[in-house]
Amino acid sequence: MEESMLKFDIKEVKSDLLKAIAECSQRGLMHTTKWLAELNYSLKNIKLDPSDTPSDISIAEPSEEDDIYTLAKSYFDLKEYDRSAYFLNSSNSAKARFLYFYSLYLSDEKKKIDNMTDVPSDPLKNSSLKHLCSELRKEHIAENLDGYGLYLYGVILKKLQLAKEAIDILVQSIHKQPMHWGTWLELESLITDREKLEALVLPNHWIKRFFMAHMYLELQLLDEGLALYCDLQAMGFRKNGYVLAQTAIAVHYRRDVDNAIATFKQIIEDDPYRLDNMDTYSNLLYVKELKNELAYLAHRATEIDKYRLETCCIVGNYYSLRADHQKAVMYFHRALKLNPQYLSAWTLLGHEFMEMKNTNGAIHSYRQAIEVNKRDYRAWYGLGQTYEILKMPFYGLYYYKQAQLLRPRDSRMVLALGEAYEKQDRIPEALKCYYKACNVGDIEGMALIRLAQLYEKLGHHDNAAAAYTDFVTDEYRNEDRTELSHAYKFLTQYHLKREELDQANHYAQKCLQYDETKEEAKAFLRTIAQKRIKVEENPMVVEDMNETDPIGDTENRAVATTPAGSQLSPMNLSFTPTQ
Repeated sequence: MEESMLKFDIKEVKSDLLKAIAECSQRGLMHTTKWLAELNYSLKNIKLDPSDTPSDISIAEPSEEDDIYTLAKSYFDLKEYDRSAYFLNSSNSAKARFLYFYSLYLSDEKKKIDNMTDVPSDPLKNSSLKHLCSELRKEHIAENLDGYGLYLYGVILKKLQLAKEAIDILVQSIHKQPMHWGTWLELESLITDREKLEALVLPNHWIKRFFMAHMYLELQLLDEGLALYCDLQAMGFRKNGYVLAQTAIAVHYRRDVDNAIATFKQIIEDDPYRLDNMDTYSNLLYVKELKNELAYLAHRATEIDKYRLETCCIVGNYYSLRADHQKAVMYFHRALKLNPQYLSAWTLLGHEFMEMKNTNGAIHSYRQAIEVNKRDYRAWYGLGQTYEILKMPFYGLYYYKQAQLLRPRDSRMVLALGEAYEKQDRIPEALKCYYKACNVGDIEGMALIRLAQLYEKLGHHDNAAAAYTDFVTDEYRNEDRTELSHAYKFLTQYHLKREELDQANHYAQKCLQYDETKEEAKAFLRTIAQKRIKVEENPMVVEDMNETDPIGDTENRAVATTPAGSQLSPMNLSFTPTQ
């Protein structure tokens, strides 16, 4: 991509950052201010000349409107939003008008959270939000909105589910004020595929590279995303916590959990009081079942800020790993009380309800997660599992399809889709899914065994034997003893029928290691011994058989005498049936 080839002047970057930090701070955009300040800190070794310092950060004698703004801003910082809006009602400057509308918006959001029940309110029925949208539309028509005002207008359009209009307004905002990271993030959640991303007309500003890298990760374009983050690290942001965290998330998406954990440990070493992205770190520790590390992280996060969203999520994961699901649910609910749009908490809450066999709660939680972000494959996958439990296979199939579309190279999604097809006797589709799961890297080692079992059920014994042979090749990875013992039993019977006594003897010896097949293995070995005695007593029989000779030098004979298709060959797992 061209973004990875572009360079930028690092002094110009620092100058832009200093100016944007001042502007965002004045407008109460604290999350963007923090994000920009962290980027600026990464460039602490870059020294600016006086000529590089932003010229429009000047010290002038304050006017009466400046005094009103300072008063209103102090109320805003203390979350007295109605009070702030009251004093700014008659102000005319773009900065003051933004803070006026932003105060009204946050006042409404705060009241909505304070009055929230278990079922979130419908934004389309929110009259105050519609009134605010109407006011901002008038300002926009009169061309009174600057980049920050357009951002707020775009956010409200998005809340009212006017996505197309919201995208247009947010792109206008970015052109006017590209340094406001919050606008890019609001736009990100509206872009659902690569075509929409490439259709955007965005300014050729250095911060666009941060957005493109972020979008590539969201759209599961991991190679492109990692390449851009590597470029950003090389250009001066090597120690930036955000860039490192995004790199760790990309590595995690590629199922390299150990490297992702190592990157998060580096982030904590550089910034021990950081809580941003630590909920993702706790998910990784949960997956690896690292109880001690997760307990320490939960204790540390609670000491730093017990009421942060990330802390609630971390502690919830800790209790979930201890199988204390009631407490986990309590902490995820606490996170959602703080922010009903917190995606991770909705998804994890759904997982907890599944553990508690509360399917209604799970469905509600997963649906809320999808409302927040339609690209959350975990929520689609969770809905598929839930409807499968409820014996509603057609619903389950639909949700598994959505999950697989979002994660086309994740074998777990493909495998689940294959199993759903198999349950509905859609065998060709199931076989395609199992082959694809093998091709993309069978994470859980289940695709081969499902493929083998399906072929066995269909009576395609040669294909089943090929799949079982590959499955048992890595017996240490495949920990399910029942499936391994069945695979060895099938292969023993298969080779025995073909008079391939050495192979049959090898697999029968393996069967002896499992209680489930020990007695049958003894019977197989007796049969093999009897067949060998017969062969030794009547060696001429061997000359008449087209089977592989298990005693003599067999390799050339097999090539010369075995008919095409009767000799077992390893599975060609790179083969994918024609769509």
